[in-house]
Amino acid sequence: MDVFACAGCGTELTAPVSRVALPVHTHHGGWEELHPPLMEPATYAVDPRPTGPPWRLWEEVGEDAAARQGVYAPVYSVSFGARNRIVIAPGDSRSMTLIPEKCEGYCRGVDGRAGPNLACEGCGRAVATRIDDCGSWQTVWLEPPAVVRRPSGLPPVPPPGWDDLERAGHRVPPVEPDGSWSRRWEAAVGVALAHLVAVTGNRPATLPAGPVAALLGHAVGRYLPAGPDARSVELAGPGIRMPRPRPDVLLVPRHPLTGAPWRPPGDDGAVVPLDSGVWAYLAHPGETSPMPATGVLPEGVLRDDYPLPPGPWCPLTPHHHAFDHTLVGLPAVRAPRLRAYRDTYRDAYR
Repeated sequence: MDVFACAGCGTELTAPVSRVALPVHTHHGGWEELHPPLMEPATYAVDPRPTGPPWRLWEEVGEDAAARQGVYAPVYSVSFGARNRIVIAPGDSRSMTLIPEKCEGYCRGVDGRAGPNLACEGCGRAVATRIDDCGSWQTVWLEPPAVVRRPSGLPPVPPPGWDDLERAGHRVPPVEPDGSWSRRWEAAVGVALAHLVAVTGNRPATLPAGPVAALLGHAVGRYLPAGPDARSVELAGPGIRMPRPRPDVLLVPRHPLTGAPWRPPGDDGAVVPLDSGVWAYLAHPGETSPMPATGVLPEGVLRDDYPLPPGPWCPLTPHHHAFDHTLVGLPAVRAPRLRAYRDTYRDAYR
């Protein structure tokens, strides 16, 4: 485990934390909603893409400069913020204080629009950005030049791996207790669909029967055309048998530590990475019904039924910003067919 300390005075700014993959829903929340912390306690992740201010308009930046920032299609503005910012749960922050004049936000908290808003208590240096406004997952972002990583002195925690995907606790249910769709699922499906559009070249796709078709069918039908010559899509990954013959596209999990997509040994075919917790639910849903499938209760046993939670009132709809943010970050979007697709999609959401 590691701790992050102020690069100026050495004050420790975090509790001991271990690295995990950056969640795919990091920048994609539900508008006008307060969200829980993005990161689990005692973990941190690194975002390799530029994030946060300063922002520059696409017209001022130009296509080549935007591509160097990881943006390959026109957007309103391009981030020229720091790369490799470190995100932790707010509860793991230590010895930092808010900078009052930097605490701007939309309506319910701070959103980091003015840059770093947390200062080291030891020397007053701006070191991090607290974000907790509506529509944002609660986070503290450490600025790479302002901090240094050090060993915590605690015994190392085994890093997460493919075996974690089979644990019941790793699965992310698609529906919240109140009957609404999970915000994490909405974002994860939006990200996965952007990859699916890219690898199929905006051509029809067929999903396997079962949970994948039931949960993702509406979304795929909304973002991809129907018609002949469809690309076959199947779920694949650790713990489940590889489909034969190999489908055109494999829906696979991201590694819990590195974020890299799973691949069969020696395979270089098309894959679509999916949030590992969402993938785990599709691959290993576990028991989903409190009612016996067959038979009756034994004689003398009293019934203890309970009502099922309400189901969503509409099909699962992908987070459109997660979809677009991912699509413009894929070099494939520069191909004429995909650029035309993206322009049509963007116009529909203006």
